[in-house]
Amino acid sequence: MVVALVLPDVVLLDLAAPCHLFGHVGRPHYELRVAAATASADGSGATDRDGSPAVPVAGVGITLGTAHGLEALEDADTIVVPGYGRAATVAPPAPVLDALRRAAARGARVMSVCTGAFALAHAGLLDGRRATTHWHDATRLATQFPRVSVDPDVLYVDEGAVLTSAGVASGLDLCLHVVRRDLGAEVAATMARRTVVAPHRDGGQAQFIPRPVAAPSRGGIDLERTRGWAQRHLDQPLDVATLARHAQVSERTFARRFRDETGTTPARWIAQQRIGLARELLEHDDRPIEAVATACGFGDAAVLRAHFARIVGTTPTAYRRSFRGGSAAYG
Repeated sequence: MVVALVLPDVVLLDLAAPCHLFGHVGRPHYELRVAAATASADGSGATDRDGSPAVPVAGVGITLGTAHGLEALEDADTIVVPGYGRAATVAPPAPVLDALRRAAARGARVMSVCTGAFALAHAGLLDGRRATTHWHDATRLATQFPRVSVDPDVLYVDEGAVLTSAGVASGLDLCLHVVRRDLGAEVAATMARRTVVAPHRDGGQAQFIPRPVAAPSRGGIDLERTRGWAQRHLDQPLDVATLARHAQVSERTFARRFRDETGTTPARWIAQQRIGLARELLEHDDRPIEAVATACGFGDAAVLRAHFARIVGTTPTAYRRSFRGGSAAYG
């Protein structure tokens, strides 16, 4: 079961991302509930007309009613805390923090979107861990919680049982990452197509692109075309010189513009695409690991294992075994 825990002044889009993705994947993989504390941050008691918990939504003048209180966290396999308002620097009510701590202690996976990281930090769940939040609030998080290693530049951080993401759209990236981790690349890609977003953005990618890039004029630079070509030729050598030659620009121009457009380097992007292909093959193809490595352009199994461990956090063999078993670790 996935529970989205909303706090006062919840950011609507931060809540919508997990509700959309986990809700649409649905049963038997995920059962989604939205829960709130039965008391507001000032202890006055925020409830709907029927007595169910209610939470104000940041900036839009509406109140969100929920059917569940903190008791929903007791059975949750995954808890997502969306971003919430200016009071993020103030600790949520003690019952909220206690519920988060108990859930984490019994092994539930805990996630945050944007300033939801502050709630996890107030509960002590980020102590000694890497974490991220919206770049605008990263300094505040690092200053207030010096035991947290805050990375202000990335889209999301996966620390195993505790995951954090930057603002707004990166919540989609984190949820897709979790779906991919639980159910495989094919399910994640299907959800990405349904949501009309990129199927995979690596967590280490920059939170924002330095400057907008104009669409290529006729006869101009078209790196989208080159990226598409590269995805169809992942089994071939794809260094910057090869990619720049396809785009018909200098290597320096290609590398600079590529990072402007994607927020990452060509080498890192190619590695991500190859790992994505490797995941699909490991989930659905019986060929040996060495053959998978060759098909994905890694050269040999040792190189595949090194990249797979760095990006996915496990071995190709263990990954294949987990998905051939057909069960998800979290529901």
